[in-house]
Amino acid sequence: MKKTVLLNQPLSSAVAGLGHLDTLVIADAGLPIPSATQRIDLAVSQGIPPFLDVLRAVLAEMQVQGAVIASEMASHSPTLHAALLAALGDVPVTAIPHEEFKARTAAARAVVRTGEFTPYANVILIAGVTF
Repeated sequence: MKKTVLLNQPLSSAVAGLGHLDTLVIADAGLPIPSATQRIDLAVSQGIPPFLDVLRAVLAEMQVQGAVIASEMASHSPTLHAALLAALGDVPVTAIPHEEFKARTAAARAVVRTGEFTPYANVILIAGVTF
């Protein structure tokens, strides 16, 4: 049995399979997921699991060199925006319009759906390398 934080098998497998510059999306319950993109659905009910809890678990195992968020997050969900930036630490974050963000999810290796109901609670994580 795994000893690390990330126990969900499909999510752990998705992270393990990432290469440099591949992307993984952590999403709220409402983000549309392209049909051709792998969906890892963790949502149980409203707020379970929370976006930030899933993000922190993924960050414990994934080398992240950059992140992309919707520019609308800062004004519509400022508390979550601040918490997201704190969780990412020194990872560079790019903000783009939400419509462009949704289009970019089609290129992701997987989208992880949480139970989060906070508007714009979505992030595209860009895989880095550990060497």
